[in-house]
Amino acid sequence: MILLNPKRYTREYPDAESREIMLKTIDFFENKGKRKLKEDDRERVWYEDFLAFLKENKIFYSLLTPPAYGEKNCRWDTWRNSGFNEITAFYGLHYWYTWQVSILGLGPIWMGQNEEAKQKAARLLKQGEVFAFGLSERAHGADIYSIEMTLSPQNNATYLANGQKYYIGNGNAAEMVSTFGKMAGSGNYVFFVANWRHKNYELVKNVVNSQSYVADFILRDYPLTKADILSQGQQAWDSALNTVNVGKYNLGWASIGICTHAFYEALNHAAGRRLYGMCVTDFSHVKQMFVDAYSRLVAMKLFALRASDYQRVATPADRRYLLYNPTVKMKVTTQGEEVINLLWDIIAAKGFERDTYFEMAARDIRALPKLEGTVHVNIALIVKFMPNYFFSPQEYPEVGCQNQAAHDGFLFNQGGAGGLGKIHFHDYAPVFAAFDLPNVNIFKEQAALFKEFLAAATPDENQSRDTNFLLALGELFTLVVYAQLILENARIYRVDDDLVDQIFDCFVRDFSRFALQLYSKPSSMPRQMEYLLKMIRKPAVDHPRYNRVWENHVFTLKNAYEMNE
Repeated sequence: MILLNPKRYTREYPDAESREIMLKTIDFFENKGKRKLKEDDRERVWYEDFLAFLKENKIFYSLLTPPAYGEKNCRWDTWRNSGFNEITAFYGLHYWYTWQVSILGLGPIWMGQNEEAKQKAARLLKQGEVFAFGLSERAHGADIYSIEMTLSPQNNATYLANGQKYYIGNGNAAEMVSTFGKMAGSGNYVFFVANWRHKNYELVKNVVNSQSYVADFILRDYPLTKADILSQGQQAWDSALNTVNVGKYNLGWASIGICTHAFYEALNHAAGRRLYGMCVTDFSHVKQMFVDAYSRLVAMKLFALRASDYQRVATPADRRYLLYNPTVKMKVTTQGEEVINLLWDIIAAKGFERDTYFEMAARDIRALPKLEGTVHVNIALIVKFMPNYFFSPQEYPEVGCQNQAAHDGFLFNQGGAGGLGKIHFHDYAPVFAAFDLPNVNIFKEQAALFKEFLAAATPDENQSRDTNFLLALGELFTLVVYAQLILENARIYRVDDDLVDQIFDCFVRDFSRFALQLYSKPSSMPRQMEYLLKMIRKPAVDHPRYNRVWENHVFTLKNAYEMNE
């Protein structure tokens, strides 16, 4: 079974402790129950009970501490971390969020050279503390070129920090807030740690209206010593980028968790409701929306799982994950919005009811495409990989499922964050060629036309500077990358051909939609428009296949899961 079902947790782990962490977390939420979960959400209650649970079971200590600084089974293991991502988001974005911003806050600490800070972080993790990542500022967002936070050296080898940070999760509770700034005078970048308890740390307010605390804070002559400096210069810059590159991957898992819970709730509701003398799930349009939602949700999870494999095998010579992670961030999260939209059209007014999980899901799913860089920012990054992806493939050893119990140490020792144009990818064509299915074959033709479009109707210099044009172009490219890794994982997870072809029914329609959008851009040229029209295709219709997916994959999940009251 691909989708998470907390009542029948089937995800495999190579060690008993990892599975125990997941089962304890599920038990915490199921024992809390949906009524209390929703009450805390409505009243915006700070999740002290969840933090106490994490502390008691040393969960962040086990999951986020490198083995050099922790005890047995402490490691940063992307396979098991993604499982924890999914579970926490399944029950509520706020619970996932405190975990996510702790991951970001720890990034510059583990990537730096300050051993004293690393030992301190490990002690705090063992004590059950959370962490924060002080990057964004109110005026500039995450534009790290324009950071205004400054450190001024003093005569006694100390520093004073001055400046304001904005939109900083856990900024009200973290004893180590990894803060990005510049050295006064030189303008060199620097990462240092601040403590929210210090009198020169002014906690201005929570900038969001939710259970989470997303801080606006000001440092006023905040005193620091060398023991508080994590990194400077190029290393600080690289730590900022590499932390975001690693952390943005988690947002896709948050979307997957939210959508999975919402799917169960929507299916249970629709299957138990009758209108006009019919069960709601007997209406043809409702079946279509459920099949689409399920197919897209399975695809989201297959891609995120496969991206994890490439993240775990990354080396200085193989940084393919730097394409796949922003694709998780951009594509999986926007597909999450599409899944919720489909389900919401089915359950309609039910989705607004205060006692449903769906009411939270419909609100929170919107956040994920907009955090850790907008969709636009991530598409702009993804497009940089397009020439090498299509026209300069490279041989790599085959990568299998990376679910081993191992520490992903390269993530914290990557070196420079640049050189994206030098990254090459394995040839996508053999992956597609291994599948002879009607909609996969149509998609192959669309992808081949897009590659020919790039070679024969290449965007000119003006189009390459036109963000409006590039974003539509990036959607087409991203869909090819997305489809490739899903096919790779369909083979690994033995997804049946009916479901694979139904997933590609969605992709053929998506490719056609994006091609029409690019065709309609003001700057598209006649030669390009000819190619784009050829890319607009109808999926292969196969009613028996569609009905098998409905019966064997979708409707069989009716009443498979409902959260404890």
